Amino acid sequence: MLTWDDVARACLALPGTTEAVSASGRRRWLVRGKTFVRERPLHRTDLAELGDSAPTGPVLVAYVPDEGAKAALLADEPEVWFTTSHFDGWPALLCRLDALDEQGLTELVAEAWASRAPRHLVAAHLPG
Repeated sequence: MLTWDDVARACLALPGTTEAVSASGRRRWLVRGKTFVRERPLHRTDLAELGDSAPTGPVLVAYVPDEGAKAALLADEPEVWFTTSHFDGWPALLCRLDALDEQGLTELVAEAWASRAPRHLVAAHLPG
C-alpha cells in the first residue's frame, strides 16, 4: 500500500516542486507556488454526502486540466476517483490513495503537475 512518503517521492521528482505542511500536519505539493496534489481527510459534510461509499483510507486531492478531464476520470475509474459537492466547479477531484499502485501514482502526480505548472516548465520536462 502506498504511503504519503511515496506521494512525496513521486511529486518531488518533478521539476520546480516543493512540499509544504500545514499547521495541522497535512502535506501538499506545489509547483511554482501552485498546489497540484494534497492530502485531504474527509470532513463531516463529505462523509454525510458520500454515505456508505465514503472511503476509509487516505484521500488525496489532485488537480486535473479541466472539468472534462475530471468527468472522464470519474466515469472511467470510480473505484479510484470520486468527488463531493465541495469540489463542484473546480478542476480537482479526490483519489483513494490505497486504490493506486506505483505506476498509477506516478501518472497521477505527473498529470496533476502538468495541469498547474508553467507552460515553459512542462515543455522542458515533457517535450512533445
